[in-house]
Amino acid sequence: MTTFLGIPRRRTTNPRLARAVPGTGNIVEETPFPTLAEHEMNNVQLRSNLSKATTTIRTKRAQRVAEMPHWEDLRTTGHDVKAYVMEHLPELLVQFEEAVKQRGGHVHWAADAGEANAIVEKLAREHAPVLPSGRREVIKVKSMATQEIGLNEHLEARGIDAIETDLAELIVQLGNDRPSHILVPAIHRNRNEIRDIFIRGMESADESLTSDPTDLTRAARVHLRKKFLSTKVAVSGANFGIAETGTLSIIESEGNGRMCVTLPETLISVMGIEKILPRFSDLGTFMQLLPRSSTGERMNPYSSLWTGVTEGDGPQNFHVVLLDNGRTRALADEHGRQALHCIRCSACMNVCPVYERTGGHAYGSVYPGPIGAILSPLLTGVEEGENGSLPYASSLCGACYDACPVKINIPEMLVRLRAQDSEKNSSPSQLNAALKVASWVMSDGRRMSAAESALPLAALLGRDGFKSLPGIAGKWTHTRTIPAPPRESFRSWWRKNRGDA
Repeated sequence: MTTFLGIPRRRTTNPRLARAVPGTGNIVEETPFPTLAEHEMNNVQLRSNLSKATTTIRTKRAQRVAEMPHWEDLRTTGHDVKAYVMEHLPELLVQFEEAVKQRGGHVHWAADAGEANAIVEKLAREHAPVLPSGRREVIKVKSMATQEIGLNEHLEARGIDAIETDLAELIVQLGNDRPSHILVPAIHRNRNEIRDIFIRGMESADESLTSDPTDLTRAARVHLRKKFLSTKVAVSGANFGIAETGTLSIIESEGNGRMCVTLPETLISVMGIEKILPRFSDLGTFMQLLPRSSTGERMNPYSSLWTGVTEGDGPQNFHVVLLDNGRTRALADEHGRQALHCIRCSACMNVCPVYERTGGHAYGSVYPGPIGAILSPLLTGVEEGENGSLPYASSLCGACYDACPVKINIPEMLVRLRAQDSEKNSSPSQLNAALKVASWVMSDGRRMSAAESALPLAALLGRDGFKSLPGIAGKWTHTRTIPAPPRESFRSWWRKNRGDA
């Protein structure tokens, strides 16, 4: 028996398989954010694509929010519901498990990425037939949870192809790329790039395909239709899971999710444990917050909800995989647990000036932008890989907090995580030494005056600005020029012009 959120759980997976994909999956980066960001910022096309897309989404969101006279009340309600969930998560999960089982579903508990991948692999082998190619296939709904655990890569290496059916995820998959946005994974691609990807990756596409969005969508529909009608197993995530009824929901805009959760014989839903809502009535609040915050729509075109198994209607074999993967670690942080309130709307990254200039790949983790800068370190710890660099990927302007539909105080968490990273790197540094010297000089008027006496020389040496400085100051001048200092200090000017007054 193992313990999961304090709940005794019997291990349902083969321990050997669980170790095949160790750790937390795709939420640890081995390269620091500044290095990745510098590389991405040199991509002019990327910055142009991002600027255009985020500006459009921001504008639509602002219009839809302005229509809601009680928007702030909705945000407060959403925050309060999620805070209640964090306080009562163990009992809500047990209630959810019992409700799913009562309605004919199966519940699996996965402590990490390895266990979750092993569970899905086992179920896919049991229910997906072997094709003439010798491989198996499953179709997928867009899911951040499965991206997080690296499910597609895990299955591919074991003879199972996971076919993405969301248009943007399909673009990323066919282009051997990585998602760069929570809501719009291919936001960094323009229509001409997408056309080229389709021609290279689709058997049904050829040079006659144009870059017109209608033609591109039609090509994707032709490519996927056969998969929808023939594949026996589907894998999804979940926007919300209702503890009261055992209901799961998928909110999407294309209809591919509806196809995946209704046509196959077997449905496997991988859901982060924080996605629980206590009551079915709570769903109404989030069905207003989510579409306006994510796509700038009043409601999503497709809202699919399913509860267990219904004879003769939909999948007859339904499994839920409840994923921890660091969430209990975040839950244990009294302040950090608010990151688990996130409903994956992406509003924070659409208003973030840092994300708009670097794109999602710079964050390394599948969770980019402001929420990724706090969520990834909370799930893994700032000491894991280079995740300690993520909290610095922000100007602390606060736009993300204002945009968040459930009032996650992202700037506050960024500061706290920076403090944790500083404590981790407690050995003396150039910055620490420089700050101590500055503190010593500025704490005494005579020492401050002596330091200011060097201003004329500094102004002479740097009359065109300082473009290259040694040591830690070089990190600043690597990307910007320090303006020339004044020839005279304010204190000196005051003495000349105001005397002793």
